[in-house]
Amino acid sequence: MAKTRELRRRIRSIAKTRQITKTMEMVATSRLKRAQGRVVAARPFARALGEMLADLHDPAQAERFPLLRTPPGRPRRVVLIGITSNRGLCGAFNANLIREIRGRAAELEQQGTAVELHLIGRKGIGFFRFLGREIAAQRQDIGDRPTTAHATEIVTPLMQRFAREEVDGVEVVFARYVSALTTPPTLLPILPIGPRTGGPADAKPTAVDNYILRPSADALVERLLPMYVQNQMFRALLETAASEQGARRTAMKNATDSAGDMIDVLRRTYNRARQGQITQELAEIVGGAEAQKG
Repeated sequence: MAKTRELRRRIRSIAKTRQITKTMEMVATSRLKRAQGRVVAARPFARALGEMLADLHDPAQAERFPLLRTPPGRPRRVVLIGITSNRGLCGAFNANLIREIRGRAAELEQQGTAVELHLIGRKGIGFFRFLGREIAAQRQDIGDRPTTAHATEIVTPLMQRFAREEVDGVEVVFARYVSALTTPPTLLPILPIGPRTGGPADAKPTAVDNYILRPSADALVERLLPMYVQNQMFRALLETAASEQGARRTAMKNATDSAGDMIDVLRRTYNRARQGQITQELAEIVGGAEAQKG
């Protein structure tokens, strides 16, 4: 009797857990659709902006625009921005991002480059605090609905420091959204801005040669460079937010399926135990009746 009661308690407990994970899976699916829509909507503008800068690129511009400056030799100091989530229950999502951040920081430090760590997301901040790692800047207020204002707040001070040659590079580690099942950690250098096209000297003329630009190409580049850096940061935030929802949906679906399998096993065990208990009770009744006859 005690065994069947314990099995019933376990079945009820796992059923409640399955109900919670199923609800979280549905919520993550709903949020994933919205986040995926924002990622898809942001990609055409980012692609067009990159193509425009590629057409306007001129090697001589590096002397006039600080954001195009490539530091000579080995970088002395690099800002590494790591994006994680504020919440858990999303499988190995945060662990993979943290592993990528640690690996890149270790690689730079082995090369003699000082790493300045900027973290976005409570999970990454908590982990590096536990390690005792110095964190130069941190943000926990962005959540799963990043905006262009958030991206601007993050990268504007870094662009100013890069222009003053206080840092030699800015890199971002984020989760690139490929699908709900594929969200690989990705390293994206956003400063300095390098040329996006290349080819032999006798290549066909670019769009700049076919159009009259007003204002001048330099004036356009001056406006587009900060916009491009901000857009790169915004895309990293958007894709990480969508990847988080995809990872959470997958993790909650796996947990729901596992809970269902456990309930099936426990119910079979309960039925066998109950059947054995009934058989034993019947045997005791028959045995008692035979004893009274004798």
